[in-house]
Amino acid sequence: MSATRAARWGAAAIAAMGVGCAPVGGGGYGAPPAVEVAPRYINPGTLAGLDGFTHAVKVGFTIYVSGEVALDSAGHLVGPGDLAAQARQAFANLAFVLRIAGATPADVVKLNVYVVNYKPADLSIIRAAGVEFFPVRNPPAGLVLGVQSLPKEGLLVAVDARDPGRATGE
Repeated sequence: MSATRAARWGAAAIAAMGVGCAPVGGGGYGAPPAVEVAPRYINPGTLAGLDGFTHAVKVGFTIYVSGEVALDSAGHLVGPGDLAAQARQAFANLAFVLRIAGATPADVVKLNVYVVNYKPADLSIIRAAGVEFFPVRNPPAGLVLGVQSLPKEGLLVAVDARDPGRATGE
């Protein structure tokens, strides 16, 4: 504030402005209030996963979902040899994990899809499988990447996601 303006407002007004501009919750000026940042590991007992990976980790409001694959609750492969069936199951598993973490697929801002021996024609199969989970208008940013293989024999697709969370809470 300029010296001229300060003189016009007076010392009391400037002091009041300083109090009103103090950081909230230690987050700095303009930042949301501080949130708990201890990671919460999400491993639903009713959802089989790949050994050595947590289904999701929630830090503050942000959710990081590992590569969800086409395994049913007992750990059996869903849709052997069928990319469409496996993609639907992987998206369903992703939606389930997100729900437990307090989000939905519509909240996802970044989606990565890994496809074994990917061909450009596979993209329409992946999109068709995801249409019931993700908004058609304004879907998440994403990447479809061809890979040589996935961690378990027979898997054709894996999907991981990031949800930045909502500062309004869970």
